[in-house]
Amino acid sequence: MNNDHIISIENVTKRFKDGEGEFTALDNINLTFEKGEFAAFIGPSGSGKTTLLNIIGSLDSPTEGSALVMGKDIAHLNHKESALLRNKHIGFIFQVYNLLPVYTVFENVEFALLLQDYTAEQRKKMVMDALDWVGLADIPNKKPSKLSGGQGQRVAIARAMVKRPEILIADEPTANLDAENAHGILKTMKQLNKELQTTFLFATHDEKVMAYMDRIVHLQDGRIKENEIINRKEVKS
Repeated sequence: MNNDHIISIENVTKRFKDGEGEFTALDNINLTFEKGEFAAFIGPSGSGKTTLLNIIGSLDSPTEGSALVMGKDIAHLNHKESALLRNKHIGFIFQVYNLLPVYTVFENVEFALLLQDYTAEQRKKMVMDALDWVGLADIPNKKPSKLSGGQGQRVAIARAMVKRPEILIADEPTANLDAENAHGILKTMKQLNKELQTTFLFATHDEKVMAYMDRIVHLQDGRIKENEIINRKEVKS
């Protein structure tokens, strides 16, 4: 793998069983991503966006081809190795926040660290740093039921970023937010991208999300239709 490439996808095809036949979700995909990119997969439903994110996130593996993530070949990882890659190096944000309702904001964010070798004092600092990044350091003891939609998604970002992952995967992260909250969330993620050099990869239909991207990969019928590099200096709200 090229040292500049945090993700390298070569000739990746993904097929799923469909009745007695097969459905090709991805068809001979070739892509690379460098550290610190802020990029999105866009396309109609069924174009392969989520399937590609799942492979990069080691939640699935290709039928053919190779997907190297952090130097690891996804197709050759066992269950334990895949989990280790996700736990240490990849964060996930989805349109449904999946916050644990019986736990506080602090505890929801801390949950991402409990399987790792940190002391309670280290975890506390990491969690409060993450909450500070997303502007929620003043409400660590609130329960999810007391949060607005925008606050809930900010907690989800803090939970994904608390371990400072090299890669963050966001699948339709603004789908349930109004325009004001969506812009706030996107500005927060863009700032974290700059400060921490985390590679952000989105799947989206949302034009508000596309306006923040430095690169947009257009997918159609499981193939790359266009790989668009955008020289964007500033995004206006």
